[in-house]
Amino acid sequence: MAHQYSAEIIWERGDAVFSDNRYSRRHRWRFDGGLEVPGSSAPQSVPVPMSDPAAVDPEEAFIASLSSCHMLWFLAIAGKRKFRVDQYRDQASGILEKNAAGKLWVSVVTLHPEVQFSGELLPTPQQIEEMHHSAHTECYIANSVSSQVRVEPVFAPPP
Repeated sequence: MAHQYSAEIIWERGDAVFSDNRYSRRHRWRFDGGLEVPGSSAPQSVPVPMSDPAAVDPEEAFIASLSSCHMLWFLAIAGKRKFRVDQYRDQASGILEKNAAGKLWVSVVTLHPEVQFSGELLPTPQQIEEMHHSAHTECYIANSVSSQVRVEPVFAPPP
């Protein structure tokens, strides 16, 4: 059973010359539900004002999609095991560097999920690790990339 997903990416030159390479990299991502997100190249790749630091760049979106997918699987797994999750927070990061061929790539994405649980049934650190491992192996996005994806949970004390 295959599912198709799509996003519309819209960029317009406006009154920029373009051939001088000083055109704006700002664009829009439009999703099927109607949400539009401002996108741009990363200011580390293309300097401001051609880039918009307030917009989402593809590298950030890549990291966010890995983190979001992992979180959704983790929540589903925790729910099936009858653990009550109150909050899930992840300060995900990625490293952009050159590979052996000299091409830039996101070589490592590190997730730092911090999950707060409540209720009578609280998971042990080992159970949390197992749920994160299961979430990682099930995550569609992680299964779709060749970058190393690490998960380093942050253990929050119970409230």
